[in-house]
Amino acid sequence: MTEVESLVCAYLLDGKGGGTPIDWAEVQQWKAGDPPIWVHLDATAAQSEQWLRERSGLSPYVVDGLLASETRPHCDWFDNGVLLILRGVNLNPGEAPEDMVSIRIWIEENRVITTRLRKLMAVQDIRSQLETGHGPISTGHLVARLASRLAERMDPVIGDMSDRLAELETRILEAKPGRSANLRASRSSLVDLRRMAIALRRYLAPQRDALNAFSQLEESWLDDRVHGRLREAVDRAARITEELDEVRDRSAVVQDELTSRVSQSMENTMYVLTLVATVMLPLGFLTGLLGINVGGIPGTDTPWAFWAVCGILLVFLVLELWLLKKLNWR
Repeated sequence: MTEVESLVCAYLLDGKGGGTPIDWAEVQQWKAGDPPIWVHLDATAAQSEQWLRERSGLSPYVVDGLLASETRPHCDWFDNGVLLILRGVNLNPGEAPEDMVSIRIWIEENRVITTRLRKLMAVQDIRSQLETGHGPISTGHLVARLASRLAERMDPVIGDMSDRLAELETRILEAKPGRSANLRASRSSLVDLRRMAIALRRYLAPQRDALNAFSQLEESWLDDRVHGRLREAVDRAARITEELDEVRDRSAVVQDELTSRVSQSMENTMYVLTLVATVMLPLGFLTGLLGINVGGIPGTDTPWAFWAVCGILLVFLVLELWLLKKLNWR
């Protein structure tokens, strides 16, 4: 992988919502006092690690955080900046949304460095905004916009989960007795939905706390506009977390109802089988007794004996059904 490939993108912010794309050479030449810069790196590239450790001026702890293979959302502040780890739903083709993609962010007054392991659509949204002149105007504003886009990208996924759960609820409540196969298929879908909600909440709950901690920082480069957008991102993250809690709890209730209906269906099936066995057992005993190959079986030489036996069996059947009804056996 070349140095160019290690640099996903870099922009100089003009303070008016626009950004000028720059290459790797210009990134390395940037110094404090120049226009605010945003550098987005591929954390899997060796050149990214080399630049971060040798030329970025960041502490080893911060660099380790930017390059870590496994992270959970959190916020750490230092004398010269903030390390913020966030996650977004995985909207890459063929991937599961709950396999969330992390983005590691270092924020200073005039510099933002972000790293990724996999592609994140929210980053592309910010790039498009900068290129059309409707992007962030400062480093703090950039991070707030990114946090908002992460939440906005999650909304359709959470909404789809709620719709799927509502559909499963309707399907289960309207299921006809004896359709245990359909109920088992619904149970598989319900388990997948509940697992997805738990997996998403695992990261979104700490992300809400990380954004809340970042929004409460008092830094000169975090003005009222940035704080306002950050509070919106915190509120949205909190709402998404609450919706995931609701999906998880509703899934548990629906799963209990589903288990009850499957059990009822199995009980009905066992009842029918038991009833049939109860009715057929005496009849089977009589026919088996008359079918043994020994001498002395009555009616062997009588032409009408077969029909007599059938009549006797019919009488037994009627008596059994009457007795079962008399005993009120459903």
